[in-house]
Amino acid sequence: MNPEDPPLEACAGQVLLAGFPAGEPPAALLDLAAAGSLGGFILFRRNLGSPCEVAELLARLRAAAPPEAPPWLGVDQEGGRVARLGAPVVRLPAMRVLGDIDDPQLTRDAAALLGRQLGLLGFNLDFAPVLDVDTNPENPVIGDRSFGRTPERVIRHGRAFSEGLAQAGIAACGKHFPGHGDTAEDSHLRLPRLSHPRERLDRVELAPFAALADLLPCLMTAHVVFDCLDAERPATLSSAVLSGLLRGQLGYRGVVWSDDLEMKAIADRHGTAEAACAAIEAGCDGLLICSQVEQVLLAHQALRSKAERDRAFASRLREAAARSLAARLAHRVQPALASSVEAALLAEEPARLEARIESARAEVSSGE
Repeated sequence: MNPEDPPLEACAGQVLLAGFPAGEPPAALLDLAAAGSLGGFILFRRNLGSPCEVAELLARLRAAAPPEAPPWLGVDQEGGRVARLGAPVVRLPAMRVLGDIDDPQLTRDAAALLGRQLGLLGFNLDFAPVLDVDTNPENPVIGDRSFGRTPERVIRHGRAFSEGLAQAGIAACGKHFPGHGDTAEDSHLRLPRLSHPRERLDRVELAPFAALADLLPCLMTAHVVFDCLDAERPATLSSAVLSGLLRGQLGYRGVVWSDDLEMKAIADRHGTAEAACAAIEAGCDGLLICSQVEQVLLAHQALRSKAERDRAFASRLREAAARSLAARLAHRVQPALASSVEAALLAEEPARLEARIESARAEVSSGE
């Protein structure tokens, strides 16, 4: 793929990050990657075995892509209940624990160690930290994934976590813009809606994203309708939210990722192919399709077809693909050899950091 003027077929794939079922990586995805027509892969617990097996898989996925267009190799490794990798990768608690301890240096150190271990395995992208402010005790999906119940605490620790990952060369991805913390529904299952006025969004939900816009290389959208911003479309598919608010008003210049387009908040109202085109048109640069290989292929074809008949969309697609590629080239890691990766992970002394967190946690609890 010529990065100066990539063909539309390549651009249509370069914006896609694909998940796949347990077992061997599907040949269809490897073929797309080899043709320079896939942005990368996201791995889940179903794909991950021993450290050696993870390192070998990531090396295979990385080798499938041309060297001039290295893939994103991403994972959701937040800590707490959202952690795809087990020991000897450091076991971080829920981010609420770090927020309650309220020692940004500890949060930074935790993310830096995690980032070094992710890089040793071969990952270059972590879909963390959560920047949602946990203002609704009934929220079924955010809760203790958030650093806290105030934007100030979320900003403090979101910054520290992102800086820690950056120290290790890992791209952090703040989520879920413009804020999923006050919803009472899980967008994996249905489409949430928030009716807060703009003043409230500026003061609470948007505050972490605005404060960290210059720091974060990536942000992820929320499949949530915000009535005061766009009463018709969820943020992922809204140009008013992504192009107008995020790019225009907040001046964000990093990579904008959609959340998984297979989630019911999107899939129940749009086919994956339709949603993929709408998300790119709205301002996304990367699209997550986390389970079904056939949906990745359908989205690729739909993006290419629309770009071939719509010059404005083709320009937007090229812009998205170029932004994603530039960020990938800026986040190169040095993986360990698969045969020695477990020893390299343990050399980072994850148990020492885990003990440090537990000590700080106990100190906070004893003072309450």
